[in-house]
Amino acid sequence: MLELVTKNWTLKLLSLVFALFLWMFIMGERHLEVGYTVPLELQKIPKNLVISNQVPSLIDVRISGPRTLLMKVSPNDISITVDLSDLKPGLTSFKRLEERLNLPSGLRVTRLSPSFVDIRLDRRREKLVPIKVVLAGEPEPGFRVAGLKAIPEKVAVAGAESEIKSISEVMTEPIDLKGVTEGFSQIVPLTYERTYSNFVDDKTAEIHVAIEGVESVGEGAVPSSEPAEKGMK
Repeated sequence: MLELVTKNWTLKLLSLVFALFLWMFIMGERHLEVGYTVPLELQKIPKNLVISNQVPSLIDVRISGPRTLLMKVSPNDISITVDLSDLKPGLTSFKRLEERLNLPSGLRVTRLSPSFVDIRLDRRREKLVPIKVVLAGEPEPGFRVAGLKAIPEKVAVAGAESEIKSISEVMTEPIDLKGVTEGFSQIVPLTYERTYSNFVDDKTAEIHVAIEGVESVGEGAVPSSEPAEKGMK
């Protein structure tokens, strides 16, 4: 029995090694399909234009090819690049995104989702708009708001022209007046809920609130002779 095993052992060993290499080659060349999440990179946006629609930042891609090639592909090395340098204001559709993938030769794209992207460009516009002070609650009984002042009085916003033209004011976060009896100053964040425009610089304002006392006369009320706010100009 041992003689049968050891007979021509060199040939048998070479056959085993050859079979092993053949198996590895077949496994290496076996075609697989792998899914990736690929970033969509928008480059060279024309000066004085802005994107004014929702554009996906990631694209789901299915790629097939030999196993040996797929093993060499790193998700960090794959991206889809769209050049916007020659575009004018308006809507442009970019199709056949698979042609923009930087894939090694021998691999092919079997599916993209989404398979195309629409990009709308709008002219960039800047605008000064007044600040509206928002109040919450009421002063202590016998007191009332005598005046409000915002510094600055206006704030610059910039972005898509189609959005900017409809903006007439920006508001502060609510200032709580509950139980106050005298004037005060407070730095308050400004609120802005638009999508394709934003503040240029200032995101807060200093709000001065003047409070004055009132005196009851019969069923009515009149201001007292001395306002509770002493620092207002």
